[in-house]
Amino acid sequence: MDPPVLLNDLPPPRTAIFLQKACLYHRYIRSKDQSHIVERPERLRAVHLGLAAATARLESAFPGLEDAPNSAEHTVQNRDVPKAETDTDSLVAALGGLNIASSSSSVLRQPRLPLDFVHSGAAVDLLNDPAVKFVHGDIDGDVYLEDLQRWVKESQVNIAQRGSEIPERLPQGDLYLCPGSMDAIQGALGTVCEAVDTVMGHNTAVAQDASTSRAFVAIRPPGHHCGEDTPSGFCFVNNVIVAAAHAHLKHNINRVVILDIDLHHGNGTQALAWQINEETYRKKLEEESGAPTDKPGLQIYYGSLHDVLSFPCEDGKPDLVQAASVSIHGAHGQHIENVHLKPYSSEKQFWEELYAGPYSRLLDKARDFLEETGGAGSDALIFISCGFDACEHEYPSMSRHHRNVPTAFYNRFARDVRKLADRYALGRLVSVLEGGYSDRALTSGAMAHLVGLIVSDETPVDESWWSSENLVELEKAAKKRRGGRPSMTASEPWLSRTLEIFASIDSSHLVSTPSTRAAALPSSRTLRDRKKPGSASADPSPVPSPGKQKKSSNKMKDIGNTGSNDTPPAPASSARSGMDSADSATSSSLSELSGDDVDIAPKKLPRVILRLGPPPGPPATS
Repeated sequence: MDPPVLLNDLPPPRTAIFLQKACLYHRYIRSKDQSHIVERPERLRAVHLGLAAATARLESAFPGLEDAPNSAEHTVQNRDVPKAETDTDSLVAALGGLNIASSSSSVLRQPRLPLDFVHSGAAVDLLNDPAVKFVHGDIDGDVYLEDLQRWVKESQVNIAQRGSEIPERLPQGDLYLCPGSMDAIQGALGTVCEAVDTVMGHNTAVAQDASTSRAFVAIRPPGHHCGEDTPSGFCFVNNVIVAAAHAHLKHNINRVVILDIDLHHGNGTQALAWQINEETYRKKLEEESGAPTDKPGLQIYYGSLHDVLSFPCEDGKPDLVQAASVSIHGAHGQHIENVHLKPYSSEKQFWEELYAGPYSRLLDKARDFLEETGGAGSDALIFISCGFDACEHEYPSMSRHHRNVPTAFYNRFARDVRKLADRYALGRLVSVLEGGYSDRALTSGAMAHLVGLIVSDETPVDESWWSSENLVELEKAAKKRRGGRPSMTASEPWLSRTLEIFASIDSSHLVSTPSTRAAALPSSRTLRDRKKPGSASADPSPVPSPGKQKKSSNKMKDIGNTGSNDTPPAPASSARSGMDSADSATSSSLSELSGDDVDIAPKKLPRVILRLGPPPGPPATS
C-alpha cells in the first residue's frame, strides 16, 4: 500500500473542462419530426451556458482578483480544431481580453480561476483502441464494434430503404444514428480518455505541472445504458467504463469508483462492472491456487442513485428491477450499491432525511470499498456518471414519478466526492456528462456541479446563483439570435461576463443548421417500443448471457486483437450540416412529454419563396 500523500504538499488543484465539437455531429435524421427526441445536440449548448455562468460567478467569489487584472484571464485551449472553424480572430475581438490559446500554445498558469477549458480534438480508433476492445470487444472478433461502424456508414441508405437505420432487433425509439455519429462516438471516447490522461498528469499540454486533478467532460451521446454489446437508452458505447479501462491499461489504475447520479439506473455500467469484477476475482482465486501471478486486475465499485420506477425499470421487468436494487459488497468480488430516489416535500426534508440518510450510503460504501482494497493510494481513480435529469428543473414528464433532487444537490455531491478523491485517490476525479434533457436542468445542474468541483469548503457560494429568477435572466440573455449566437447584451456584469465566456467555449453556432419547419408539438403518447409477443428484440437489458460471460473471462488476454483493419468512414459533409436547432420541448423513448412541458408554442409562419433574377416580362432586345 502506498503511503498517504499530504495534499498540502501539492500545488493547488486545478479543474479542466473538456469540450468536444464532434459530439454535435450525432443527430436524428430518420424524419423531420424530432418532437420525440430529447437527446439532441443542443444539450451541449445548455451545458456550456451553465459552465460559463459558473465561471463568471466564481470570478467574483475569489479574493484579490480586482488587484491583478493582467493575470486574471482564464485559459481556453483549442486542440486540433481548424482555424476556419474556430474563427479565432473575430472571437478574440468580441471577447475583449479573454485569452484564447492556439493549438500550439501552452496553457496560462495564472488565470483568474484554477480552471482550464480544453477544446479537445482527441478521438479513438473504435476497432483498434485497447480500452474500447477491453470493454466492447469479443474474443471471436469485434462483432459489435464492426456492426456499429457499419450501421453508421449505412444509416442514410437504410433509412431510405426501410425507414430506420437501427436494426429491427434493437429499440427503435431509444436509438438513432447518422453518418456523423462515428465522429461523435469516437470523439467522446477520445475526450474522456484525454481527461483521464490529464488528471493522471500525463497530458502535459493541459497539466503542465501535474496540478490538474479534476475534470468535467461535456460529451454526448451518453453511455451508462450500454453493455458489452447491447446499445440502449441513447447509448452506443460506455464512455465511463472505457475511460476506466484506459486508466487501468495505461496508468496502472486498479481500483475505480463510479458514482452514477443520473435519474435512470446505469444498467450497462453495472453489467460491465460485474463482468470486470468477476474476471478479476477469478484470477485472484487462480493465483491463490498456485497460478502464476499476473498484473493486478481492475476492481470497480459502482454506486447508483436513481428512480427505480423510470427507464429501464418502468415496465417492471424482474431482471431489470432486481439489477437496479442490488446491494453487494465483497462477495464474489462484487462491489455494487443501488439507492432509490424518493419524493420529498421540502429542502429541509431532502437534506436532513434523504441526503444525510439513505443517499449517504452511496459514498459510505465507496469509502468502505477503498479502505478494504488498500486504502489511499496512487492506483485509485474516481468517476462521476453525471446525469442532470434528476434535477428539479427537468421536464415534469421525464421525472413524472416525482423522484428528483434540488439543483444544490449537484454542488453538494461534487464537493463530497471531491473530498473522497482527496482522501483516497490523490484528488483525481473525472466527472462525465450522462443524461439531462431540458435546457434549464442542464444549465443549472452544470453550473452548480462545476462550482462544487472547483471551490473549497471555505469559499462562500451563494445558491441563489442558480435560482429560478437568475436562470430566467440567464436564458433571456443567451437567447439565440439569427446565426445561433446569443445577442451579447446583458444588464448585469455577471451576465455580460457569462456571455463573453460562453462565446469562447460554445461552438454549436459554428455547425450549420437546416432551414426546416418547426418541429411538431410533443404528444402524450408513449414512444418507447414495447416488446412484441414472441420477440426479445425490445429488451434493453445489457446483462450478458452465461455464454457471453464465459467469453469475457478471457478478454484481458485478447485485448491485443485488432479485428478488422477497416478505418471508420469520414462523415459526409451533409451529415454535419443538418443540425436540429429547435429549442421547443421534446420527448424521448425514456419518457412521454405532455404539452405542459412547452413554454411557448412555435408559431406557424407563412412559407415565403424568394426568387432572384429579372422581373417577369418580355426579354430585353439587344
